[in-house]
Amino acid sequence: MNKKMIIYILGKMLGVEGALLLIPAVVSLIYGEKTGISFLAVAAVLGVIYLVLGRRKPKNNRIYGKEGFAVVGLAWVLWSLFGALPFVISGAVPNYVDAFFETVSGFTTTGSTILQEIESLPRGINFWRCFTHWIGGMGVLVFVMMVTSLDDESAMPLMRAEVPGPEADKLVPKARSTARILYQMYFALTAVEVVLLMFGGMNLYDALVHSFSTAGTGGFSNRNSSVAFYDSAYIDGVITVFMILFGINFNLYFLLLLKNWKSALKNEELRAYLGIIAAAIAIITVNILNIYENVFHAFRYAAFQVASVITTTGFYTADYELWPELSKVVLLTVMFIGACAGSTGGGIKVCRFVILCKSIRQEIRKILHPNVVTMVKINGKKVNNDTMKGINTFFAAYIFILVISVLIVSIDNFDFATSFSGVLTTINNVGPGISKVGPVENFHMFSPLSKLVFCFDMLVGRLEIFPYLLLLSPDLWRRRF
Repeated sequence: MNKKMIIYILGKMLGVEGALLLIPAVVSLIYGEKTGISFLAVAAVLGVIYLVLGRRKPKNNRIYGKEGFAVVGLAWVLWSLFGALPFVISGAVPNYVDAFFETVSGFTTTGSTILQEIESLPRGINFWRCFTHWIGGMGVLVFVMMVTSLDDESAMPLMRAEVPGPEADKLVPKARSTARILYQMYFALTAVEVVLLMFGGMNLYDALVHSFSTAGTGGFSNRNSSVAFYDSAYIDGVITVFMILFGINFNLYFLLLLKNWKSALKNEELRAYLGIIAAAIAIITVNILNIYENVFHAFRYAAFQVASVITTTGFYTADYELWPELSKVVLLTVMFIGACAGSTGGGIKVCRFVILCKSIRQEIRKILHPNVVTMVKINGKKVNNDTMKGINTFFAAYIFILVISVLIVSIDNFDFATSFSGVLTTINNVGPGISKVGPVENFHMFSPLSKLVFCFDMLVGRLEIFPYLLLLSPDLWRRRF
């Protein structure tokens, strides 16, 4: 275990967070708010940490898989611990556990909140809340790789540990170049959304914070009633489209840039993702038709909510707690599934479900035809045994953490729907759940213990379980792999 290199990378990334805190400080200054001092104070502390730990690279700068998992797991916790300080120092969220919950929810792009009154928050604080979504959407370590001078040999283990999905492939030979390409596409899509929202009547500030939250598929808004505040079919449509776009594997956008349209459009995960969205919208539209004036209104609200839930964004334009049970079950189902691997969305990921369904079909064929030779393929390529084993282990670990978390949260004695959906929505990085954590409610009423469990679930869900399970394993710190 190269502990000196781990400390060096953590020191460097904390310096990057300090630099990022200067942006909301400037926003506070523009609006004449004193809260800018809280951002500057934390930025100064992080600057000192960077000067002490992140300036001099150790002579032995080699890192392997275990160092990558350790750095990624620790980095997300440290960014959240320091990122919570401006909330506390400014007095916007006086309780540190609440502030930590809000920050973890931001960086993991979950969008769950403990805040009951959002519009009264200083603009700098609200900007930071939503900006954490944008930073965390593509991954904090991917962001650090883009702006720092980590060499490719050090960067790739970090990228493999952080990028969502069963596999993390480089788009180009250099991992740092891959990070830059990802962020160029990410920035371009965000900028286009900002412009389109401004065309719909949003001011620049509102357009920025909602685009940050859409891009990171997070769901924080500077409005108490989320996107429903604007009551605009145009704004709903723009955000719906971009939520779906940010839920697509960014590797496919790279294929489109290379004009390889055929490979991109024939991608099985993409087709399954769009098919699930279309089916869910159709079912819910029919099911809620009697609630709304006409089919167009029903389609508008169904499309927005399905896109919000499957991409784990968490925006809302309607209180779906008032919808029929079938609609709520459909939303709960797509909440399980989540977005595509390699996107900014959370959830179990569509590709895992595609592979799982194919493996079930394969087993049925083996039972019916014992001598037949079958294999599971995705996009024409065989899924190897290691990938299948990893997916099965992921599902087992997911269910185990889900059950244990629900048991602990149940100590607060809320109804099962509240406890279960609270855990489900945090581990899948969705945001709102059902019952007392529905779209117009939040997590403020839970105990500090439950909030910390939710924080763990959000981090585990964002990094897809294994980095934190490995971080808690003594073998990580001893054995070489």
